[in-house]
Amino acid sequence: MKTVPSPAVPPDPSPFLSLIESKRDGRELSPESIAGFVRDFTSGAIPDYQMSAMLMAIYFAGMTPAETRALTLAMRDSGEVLTFPDDPRPIVDKHSTGGVGDKVSLPLAPLLAALDFRVPMISGRGLGITGGTLDKLESIPGFTTQLDPARLVEQVQRIGVAMAGQTDTMIPADKKLYALRDVTGTVPSIPLITASILSKKLAESLNALVMDVKFGAAAFMPAEPEARRLADSIASLAEACGVRTAVLISDMNTPLGRSAGNWLEIQESMECLENKGPEDLRQLVVECAAQLLILTSGARDLADARTRAIDCLASGKPRRKWNELLAAQGADLDAFQRRLRLDHTAAHLVEVPATRDGMVSRCDARVIGEVVRDLGGGRLTKESIIDPAVGIDRLAKPGDVVRPGDILCRIHAATEAGALAAQARVAEAFEVSDLTSDG
Repeated sequence: MKTVPSPAVPPDPSPFLSLIESKRDGRELSPESIAGFVRDFTSGAIPDYQMSAMLMAIYFAGMTPAETRALTLAMRDSGEVLTFPDDPRPIVDKHSTGGVGDKVSLPLAPLLAALDFRVPMISGRGLGITGGTLDKLESIPGFTTQLDPARLVEQVQRIGVAMAGQTDTMIPADKKLYALRDVTGTVPSIPLITASILSKKLAESLNALVMDVKFGAAAFMPAEPEARRLADSIASLAEACGVRTAVLISDMNTPLGRSAGNWLEIQESMECLENKGPEDLRQLVVECAAQLLILTSGARDLADARTRAIDCLASGKPRRKWNELLAAQGADLDAFQRRLRLDHTAAHLVEVPATRDGMVSRCDARVIGEVVRDLGGGRLTKESIIDPAVGIDRLAKPGDVVRPGDILCRIHAATEAGALAAQARVAEAFEVSDLTSDG
């Protein structure tokens, strides 16, 4: 007699599969469940394909404030958290959602240290048209952004500031989750963005944080209402976690400052530290510092806080603090000063001239950012090699009056062909309107 095999018994769904299904169906996950899957994914127990499904479920179903808090804390606790000794100096930081020409962190960090804050600034790299603070810093001869937690804490205690990248032992869950979000179309999720940003900031053991959330053509959030939703999400959760937080909403339709590109932005940051440079950059640096002074009771009111920041910037102390930072992180100060004196370090330099009388009414940050990226100043993938010398400077900005032959910008390129191709594209970023009768 022929034996008929019994039907195979399907395996029980994994506990994580049940969580995916719960989130897919819009149900709230418990803090314990969230902490468990973050821990298991970080250790490799949950495969990428399952976590991709969870990220997509979160993208569509969202998360409650309680879920977002649990995710943020679980990500923070996936690695080392910085521990600082008792000290009257508040521990503060700033975070920007990114943009073209956004170099605020570079002059702000030494300014904050000069104002008697401790600044353990853990920064990221650029991707696409968004410039990264680490890439800019690494255009400085000899500068290292790789500091282990113990060295970072020691340096902050000694000179007041460190600017470094995320280590393998700090917030590893965020590193793994971000890499997966980037290739699964789940980056633009407010709960996931909130958790990614704040897990890093909470790992710094901050007392206060200022967030610069950008909107516009070259921003992650194209419209101001979306930027405000993200800002509210970050601020409310940070406050709930014991970090005093202020939020600035700023426009990213036009580049910040008059340069975009890693070394060019270092040069412009030095102008700011020397109490010169573009006014829009200076204003945002001062405002970030003022907000942190208010959050930490370091000033009576915003007017007083702004005055303190402006006076400190004019004193030269932040520029000297910058040199301390460079020396502490291995930079060759003599080579740095020599490079600062050069007009350009790229092999080819071309100008984009105005062709008519008028007033600049548009300088499209997205076009500028895309050109800088394609010149080699940004990344198409995480493996892309950055050319620190390329970029665009001397940008004409809305409100500038130009005549035929005046310079709308200069292009710094590695090759002549690249410079000429960029020249044609960059011209499309500018719009020059007729002067008004009283213009």
